Amino acid sequence: MDNIKNDSYYLQKIIKDLTFVTEQMQGVDMDELNENEILLDSMLFRMIQISENSKKLSDEYKEKHNNIPWNAVYGFRNRIVHDYGNVVLDIVYETLKNDIPELLALLTADEE
Repeated sequence: MDNIKNDSYYLQKIIKDLTFVTEQMQGVDMDELNENEILLDSMLFRMIQISENSKKLSDEYKEKHNNIPWNAVYGFRNRIVHDYGNVVLDIVYETLKNDIPELLALLTADEE
């Protein structure tokens, strides 16, 4: 079975991760995120995956979808990976609750 890794492939992976984060964060407040290490690690892992797969999209795709804040998507991954112990939970929480669903809406609207 051929597994062609093109923009469509990476986009579907990104949307899957964005959807997962959005669904798992429903009804979660900052205290719960802070106290649930498994949930926090899972959310941070998904955010890293979103960033990694975003980097694999073609320049043409990113230029065509320049309404997506690509640099912000890449930058957050770097903060998680390179400064994991110092990630500010407030920023993580706001990103998970607000930015991730917004990014999902932008990407799925672009695909319609």
